[in-house]
Amino acid sequence: MPLTDLACRNAKPSEKSRKIADGGGLYLEIMPSGSKYWRLKYRFLGKEKRLAFGVYPEVSLVEARGKRDDARKLIASGKDPSELKKEEKRIAELNSENTFEAIAREWHGQRKHEWVASHAESVLVRLERHVFKKLGTRPIVDIDAPELLAVFRVVEKSGALDMAQRIMQYCGKVFMYAIATGRIRRNPVPDLKGALKSPVRKHHAHIGANELPEYLEKLEAYDGNPITKLALKFLLLTFVRTTELRAAEWSEINFDKAEWRIPAERMKMKETHIVALSTQAIAVLRELQNHSGNREHIFPNERTPSKFMSENTMLYALYRMGYHSRTTGHGFRSTASTILNEHGFAPDVIERQLAHGERNKVRAAYNHAQYLPERRKMMQWWADYLEGVKND
Repeated sequence: MPLTDLACRNAKPSEKSRKIADGGGLYLEIMPSGSKYWRLKYRFLGKEKRLAFGVYPEVSLVEARGKRDDARKLIASGKDPSELKKEEKRIAELNSENTFEAIAREWHGQRKHEWVASHAESVLVRLERHVFKKLGTRPIVDIDAPELLAVFRVVEKSGALDMAQRIMQYCGKVFMYAIATGRIRRNPVPDLKGALKSPVRKHHAHIGANELPEYLEKLEAYDGNPITKLALKFLLLTFVRTTELRAAEWSEINFDKAEWRIPAERMKMKETHIVALSTQAIAVLRELQNHSGNREHIFPNERTPSKFMSENTMLYALYRMGYHSRTTGHGFRSTASTILNEHGFAPDVIERQLAHGERNKVRAAYNHAQYLPERRKMMQWWADYLEGVKND
């Protein structure tokens, strides 16, 4: 006789567990403690099995019957409901481990050795600040394009268009890593192509050839920290990236060969870069030896000499000289490139000295010394040109 809710509610425990049947294999098991559990007894491939449906009254009689009917349909179709339940539990546990944050941190750990420390930290901080707070605990398999877009939109609305694009790129790489490691089958990020506003790319502010005499005059008159002044001189003579200059170490300088060999791990393109040093650049280094020759870094930090110069030191010096919005440390690369091109130097030689990336990675590995004789002549011409401009 089928059970009623009243019968379930009034069923009393005894010294041993007992069962009251409903029908179709469904029964309520009453434990000596008074707890009541829904069970289903069924046979699959000739073997008797049990399936738990939960505790009464949290799972009502009507709900238990629904679960029984669903299980019976599975059995009729040749599927074992117990095994399916185990699989669902396994997938749920797997999803709880494979959250977006867990996989993103794993991806970051696999890639950070390829990046400079500051970039590796920046990638993780951006993900923590903008993505993990919203999607970090979500199983990565459940995250779709609209969810991601909502996160990117918050960054976009703040006006940080470039950062929104970068964060989207990082997320795309996390999803690709999840595909490669068998956690998911599809990356939703490509679905968002064109959904975000594209940042307007601005060239670094830089001074032209006609402005160099005034700049050199102001640099000569600069009365701030002498190491900062010499750093600006050396930057103009070598037109490297400011990040490459600030972290320069004395061990990288070969005075006999008049070369500065910047190791690959400090270069944007991860290739060793040779800077041919003019006689004027060597002279600046000799003067710097009087200030920092006993230290690891050529341009030590003012407050913490064991570290290298901070990223704003030269920029603030340029501000003091009256060049706010007129040029940046990076801008001297554009100044040098423009003038050298105008004076007939081969574009390939200029590009190599600027350490712009070689598309062919195999070729790039052997090209750090490419055009070195031509670059030596060009760098000396550039230093002589600057000296001539200053003396005019």
